[in-house]
Amino acid sequence: MSERTGLVTFAGNPVTLTGNAIKVGDKAPEFTGIDQSLQAVSLSAFKGKTVVVAIYPSIDTGICQKQNHKFNEIAGSMKDVVVLSVSLDLPFAQKRYCAAEGLSNIVTLSDYKEREFGQKYGYLIKELALLARGTVVIDQEGIVRLVEIVPEITTEPDYDATLKLLKEL
Repeated sequence: MSERTGLVTFAGNPVTLTGNAIKVGDKAPEFTGIDQSLQAVSLSAFKGKTVVVAIYPSIDTGICQKQNHKFNEIAGSMKDVVVLSVSLDLPFAQKRYCAAEGLSNIVTLSDYKEREFGQKYGYLIKELALLARGTVVIDQEGIVRLVEIVPEITTEPDYDATLKLLKEL
């Protein structure tokens, strides 16, 4: 497993990302997360759809909540686009938050069990055992079309870049 330092800060402090850094043009690695019903859900379940993976550290922080609201809005407005909202939060926390906020367009997946997404996509933060914030867009053929790792984790991702790409796909 590779380590990358200097790409990302958390509250101004550099952190180390571990795992395989994916790139635009790569075949999207298969991964499995745990949904709100404690069922394993794999990326391949969404074959033939454009998939946005919205990655965040914790549903219990304001920026992560804003991010989930924005991606819920995007998911509700685009046909044949599914948004997988991925964190290391337990499925119970993801379910509680989505129910309380009425977020029904995103598919929450927890990477808590195996940290498979974090390792295969290179978003796992070594020092914090959380995922970095970012966005991955995978086209209908399973090819990675966008990889964003937000440089300062306490800021929001570039929604405009994601929306622009989704409109082109």
